[in-house]
Amino acid sequence: MNRIDALARLAATLTDEPVVVSLGHPAYDLYACADRPLNFYTWGSMGLTSPIALGLALARPDRRVVALDGDGSLLMNLGALATIAACAPANLVVVVLDNGQYATTGGQPTPTAGAANLELAARALGFTRTATVGDAAALDRALAESVRVPGPWFLVAKVTESAPVAKPPLDCVSIKQRFMAALGGGEPGTKGTGIA
Repeated sequence: MNRIDALARLAATLTDEPVVVSLGHPAYDLYACADRPLNFYTWGSMGLTSPIALGLALARPDRRVVALDGDGSLLMNLGALATIAACAPANLVVVVLDNGQYATTGGQPTPTAGAANLELAARALGFTRTATVGDAAALDRALAESVRVPGPWFLVAKVTESAPVAKPPLDCVSIKQRFMAALGGGEPGTKGTGIA
């Protein structure tokens, strides 16, 4: 299963969930297969996808929140998993697209190309609902279970690299404003759109 195939399967399960998306190839591919106002594309913030999603899940317990991270990005801030497990938001699903490389910066191998196991790390840091999947059917089952059973969830999708076909805009302000409006509010002091 390549990354864009995995993202298309994830996108097919989404309804009104906000998705916080890691920078680079995960953002490119989600934009290509399912751009929507509830996607928050993070630029210049490697390692912060899961912590941002945690904050959103805690602030909005009424919404199921999906963090769409990459193995390289998550490894930059692995300690965030301990905080997520300690806070235990039942509405958070962390999905890691693990291709074993820092694809956006040139394909250098990450530790998951060797012995590092992100699911075991998440379990050691306190997650109780975890899975590692390597094919489409297993991903579909894990995603369906994460909808039925409260989390927090930690799902690792082992994927092969695929060339990105599109790239979301790099305008961080408009991305933020669009996302906040889709969640039902703008920034303080604005009229709901994020534009003063």
